Amino acid sequence: MAQHKLDIRGVLANLPLFRNLDPEEIDRVLLPAVREIRAERGDTLFQKSDPLSGLYVIVYGQVKLAFPSATGSEKVLQIFGAGESFGEAVMFLERPAPVYAQTLIDSLILLISKQAIFDAIERDPTFARRMLAGLSMRLHALVQDVESYSLRSAAQRVIGYLLQSAPECESGQVEVTLPASKHVIASRLNLTPETLSRIFSQLTHENLISVSGRDVTVHDVTRLQAYE
Repeated sequence: MAQHKLDIRGVLANLPLFRNLDPEEIDRVLLPAVREIRAERGDTLFQKSDPLSGLYVIVYGQVKLAFPSATGSEKVLQIFGAGESFGEAVMFLERPAPVYAQTLIDSLILLISKQAIFDAIERDPTFARRMLAGLSMRLHALVQDVESYSLRSAAQRVIGYLLQSAPECESGQVEVTLPASKHVIASRLNLTPETLSRIFSQLTHENLISVSGRDVTVHDVTRLQAYE
């Protein structure tokens, strides 16, 4: 079966980061600077200490940013999905990457050269503000992570993650699908897989959730929020 040609112009125009750019500017500045990366699950996009040549945008798929720990395992910092970008901070600093990027599922990713991004910033103040806003949100999320690891119990971290991942609902039952394996989620929450499994079992015993693979049913949002 023939593979459909990707509408890169349409993809870029619909991304929040580029939404205010004129179509002519997308054609002139961004399109010539885009390279498609079709990656299979488990492919490494860049290694720790690699220089980054641009900004990565996920068309579909999932990517984790992680670094190896002293024990030989890994610490997952962030998980990105369709319509999200990563690599901005390292690209601007022009320093070696402090983490590595690996796909969690088959993915299609666009790599936009840093020179094209720099040109867009010079031409469009709105684009520059969007880029700064994105970097600020990443910094805020990292600060929240540090606060969570320092001040919240393991169970509170898991509950917070489930509630954050759930569709907006003040009460009642909601369904949550974990975006990655429990091993990856545990690393993201700074837990061991055994601790995550124990907490899931504990919450299941309390009839707060049900777990089936990556699907988690929260039986009552209000009760889960009040737990502990």
